[in-house]
Formats: sequence, structure tokens, C-alpha cells
Amino acid sequence: MIIDRVNSPADVKALTRPQLDALAREIRDLLVVTCARNGGHLAPNLGVVELTIALHRLLDLPTDKIVWDVSHQAYVHKILTGRRDRFPTIRKGGGLSGFSMRSESEYDSFGAGHASTSVSAALGMAIARDLAGGRSRIVAVLGDGALTGGLAYEALNNAGHLRSNLVVVLNDNEMSIAPNVGSIASYLSVLRSQPLANFAREKAKGMLGHVPFGGTAKKALATAEVAAMRFVSPAEKTAVIFEELGFRYMGPVDGHNLDALDHALQTALGTEGPVLVHVRTIKGKGYEPAENDARTFHGCGSFDVENGKLETKPGTKPTFSDAFGDALSAVATRDARVIGITAAMPDGTKLSKFAKAHPKRYFDVGIAEAHAVCFAAGAASSGLRPVCAIYSTFLQRAYDQVVHDVCVQNLPVILCMDRAGFVGDDGPTHMGLYDVAYLRTLPNITIMAPRSEAELEPMLEHALALGTPVAIRYPRGSSGRGGIDAPAAIVQGKAEILRRGSRVAILALGNAVDVALDAYELLASGEWGRATVLPTVVSARFVRPFDDALLAELATDHDLVVTLEEHSLPGGFGSAVLESISDQGLPLRVERIGVPAELVQHETQGAQRAAIGLSAERLAARLSPVLVDGVAS
Repeated sequence: MIIDRVNSPADVKALTRPQLDALAREIRDLLVVTCARNGGHLAPNLGVVELTIALHRLLDLPTDKIVWDVSHQAYVHKILTGRRDRFPTIRKGGGLSGFSMRSESEYDSFGAGHASTSVSAALGMAIARDLAGGRSRIVAVLGDGALTGGLAYEALNNAGHLRSNLVVVLNDNEMSIAPNVGSIASYLSVLRSQPLANFAREKAKGMLGHVPFGGTAKKALATAEVAAMRFVSPAEKTAVIFEELGFRYMGPVDGHNLDALDHALQTALGTEGPVLVHVRTIKGKGYEPAENDARTFHGCGSFDVENGKLETKPGTKPTFSDAFGDALSAVATRDARVIGITAAMPDGTKLSKFAKAHPKRYFDVGIAEAHAVCFAAGAASSGLRPVCAIYSTFLQRAYDQVVHDVCVQNLPVILCMDRAGFVGDDGPTHMGLYDVAYLRTLPNITIMAPRSEAELEPMLEHALALGTPVAIRYPRGSSGRGGIDAPAAIVQGKAEILRRGSRVAILALGNAVDVALDAYELLASGEWGRATVLPTVVSARFVRPFDDALLAELATDHDLVVTLEEHSLPGGFGSAVLESISDQGLPLRVERIGVPAELVQHETQGAQRAAIGLSAERLAARLSPVLVDGVAS
């Protein structure tokens, strides 16, 4: 097989044209087989096979650099840069990351997991090269809807101004995860159907070439070319927007034609100043199930290679995300002010359920979290009750809007943070481990965490009734005890005591309540020693406002408080408990169980929880001696 001979980009350069076609087919086979077993971002990578091969043939990596936007489309890049033998380990504990990582390979020039960063990073590299007098070539691959993110335009604007040599490849497959939305998506659609820009440029050059420009006048040539393009190609929408940003536009180019790619990229790499190459690709190319349903196969679990049927585990329960979609649809039916907002994640957040129930009140703003939150603030200021469903890791991108536009103005925006906590095989860029810390210092905001799916709807109802900023965090997956303990009524700032005991109180946040209740049952069973007393188990429900009165009550017959959270220990829920105890001068000691201040690498969620001791067995073993001896030591 050709693929067995490729261990570096140099090996790609040595292949003949027919061998390159064979390599492309073999790469697709490897992608499908591996993702069928491990899950992963299959469709995006099937779409960039030829593009990646072309870049590796033309560039001298790692001296030259490729910056992958989001970087979940870098699987082919990994295969071609000496990681083919390890590729079957992708997204598995101890194996390759599903994203580019500087620590993984010298060929990964920049790490990424969030969209729209590539042009900014590549421009920074280009300026560093220029200041050092270097000649390396730098390419940013912008795709999967990243052009809907504002950061991309900030970078394009700056790059056009600085005029440094830089190539931006716009990998246009019409999708991010769901189909792209907005004016830019429409604009690119026009470019695909009316590829007149290069024709217009050549015509413009032909006309201008007969004009005897002097030395000073030649500096205006680029501006004159654009003006002539408008005259020659007077379509309502052409590539002029990129030209006016300071880029030379080329395209659209067939992203699955190696010869066309080779010609376009060679031309771009040899052109002075910033160049944008518009490459048209098909997401899921070469594997029929993924081509037919690129949305499902964007990021998928394991599946049957033969028919593309996704595998489901027996007894799979509805997730917190499912419960959120149902709950929001229900509360919106009762309250016409409610609107739902997503940043290009309707399926992952299950806001797609709301979209079907209330299509006129559903808004997908694209990969633009900052805009989503500010848009919500504007809607809230005019009497609506917006609910923003955004993954915890992506809400980080809108922090200024949460502070400045929502909390400072005390507007009734509800932030529903999916994937709060461990996310498993997506790795450090996607962990929702910081939201409590970055939100609980803000004025006016209420922060809640349901222990089960059944608490989501009453928490949404409570949030709507407050009429102030609210954040609700909930994890990926399902709770273990969702239907065992029915939730009590939600009271602002009040925790819920689930089991009464003494000496030791377990204060758990959100889904960590499962661990506390399971540990309680282990201790009660007698399997972990002859406990003379059992602990008190509390579902915190609120991080802010925190239930200070409950801690004061617990201090009368408890010595030790153990906090459980699927969150960073610095600044997290346990820190809030410590602050309350200190402020009240309570005679309570605290032991915190959570995530230490270090990056959490890709693994299963179960393994990630076990690594920090967030399991019923570990907790029961820790508390058993204390409860037997009667000394909280």
C-alpha cells in the first residue's frame, strides 16, 4: 500500500500523480475504519484529503507552517506527518489527540479546538518571520464555518493592512456542524455559482496593462484592479469583499482535484502579500453515509462501516441535553417571551428540539458566541426572555459580553451551559471545568446546577421568574440516579438536603450528587466498615447565591464538610464553601474533591472522574474511618 510508505511530508513529495490518487483513497479507508471504532470528526477530514496532500507536497514542513482552524480537520495531516502508526489510538487515553497539539508533533505549529483562530495565529507567525528576516511560507486553513466567527474578520482586516506574505485557504464545505447560516454563507454561495473573480482580475489587468503607469501611480494598481473588477464583473456579490480587505482572491477551486489545487496553491504561495484561496470541498467525500449526512458524521460515535449505522448502547438514557431541549420547549409554550439562541450547535445542545416546536423564536447565529450573548442582551432589554444554549468551553469566548452587556446591566439572559465538567475524548480545549470560577465573581448573576435531568425544567422556570442574569450548568451525558429522588421545589439560593446524618456533610454540585448518594448507600450497607453514623448529603443547587445559612446549621453537629464538583478546584464550588465558612467564622474543616489546576487530557469521562477520586468507592473509603471512629480527621 502507498500509505505504508508515507512517514513524512518528504515521502508525499516523492509520489507520482497516480500514487497520490491511490494515497487519497487509502487515507479515506483509514479514516473510515478508525472513526468507526473510535468515533471522531469523520466528515470534515474526508473533505480535506486532497487539500492536505497538496499542501504537504508544496510546503517544506515543518519550516513552513500550516495552521488548522479548529483543527478537528487535521487527521489527514497527522497521518502524513509520522503519526500513521499511532492513528488507531486517536481520541483514546494516552493516544493521539483529536485536535492539533504543539506538544504532540513539531508539525503541529499551533494548537486549536475553538473556531476562527487560524488567521490570527498565522498572521502572528508571519510577522515573527518577517522580523527575523525569514522566508518560510505560512498557510492558514479556515473552514467548517469558522468564517462566521468575528475573530476571523478581525484577523483578515489586520492581515490586509500589514501586507505580510500569508496564504489563507478558505475550505468551503457549506457547513460548520449544522449548515452555515447568515449573509456570509449566502455570499459564498454566490461565489460558488458565479466564479468570476479571477476572470475579472485578468480582464482588469489586460485593460490596465495598456495604460503607461508611472512609478508612483503603480502603487495604486491593486485599487485600480478592484475597481476594474467591479466594472467587468458587476454581479451584486463578487469576491470584491476579500479584495477590499487587502487580499488577492483566487477561486473557487475544486478541492478534490489535485491538479487544480496544485496550480492554485503554487500561484498563491508565489504571490506577494496576503492571498485567499477559496477551495470548494464536499464534507464526507468518499464515504456515502457521511456524504449523505455530513451533519451526523461531523463528530460521531462508533458506527458500522458497511452501512454507516451509529452504534447505540443498550439501555441508553436521555441526556441532560435532551432534557434541556424538552424543558425549553415546554416553558416557551407557556411563556411567549422566551426565545432560544445557539452558536452553530443546534444538535449538540438539543436546541433543535426547540427549533421544531417554536421555529420563529429559534435563532442560530453561527460560530459567534460573543454575538450570541450580546444579541441576547439586546433582546432582553426589549422585553424578551432569551435562553442561550452554549457549551461551557465556548461560553468562554463571550466573557466580556456576559460581564459588560448582561451582568452590568442586570438583564434577564439565561445562559444554559451544556458540557459543564468532563467531556471525555475531546480533550483539554473542550473541558467545561472553568465556568463556575469565571462567573461567580460577577454581579447580579445566579448560578445553578441540576443534579438530574428532572431539575432542568423547574430551574428554567425559576430563572424566568427571577428576571435577572442566570447561568445553569449541566454535564455531558446522563445522570446515574435521575428518577430515584424527585426534586423538591426550587427556592432561590437554597440547597436541598437529601440524606440526614452527622459529623460529616457532603456538599455536592450538580451531577456530583450521584457520587455522594452512591457513597452514602455503600456506607449504609455495612460493606465499608461498621459506621456508627452516616453522612449528611446535600445537593448544593446554587453556587450563587450560596446557602450560607445551611452551613451555619451544619456547623452545630458536623465537623467536616467534603465538597464534590466536576470543576476546577481553584475558584470553584469548594472555594465558595471555604469563603462562606471563613466569612461566618464557622468551626468547620473542608476537604475539596475536584479537578486540580492542570490540563485534563482526552480519556473516557469515567476515567477522568476516577483520576480525581470522584467515585462512590473512593469517597466511601475516605469517609468510612471517620464515621466509624467518630473523629473527622
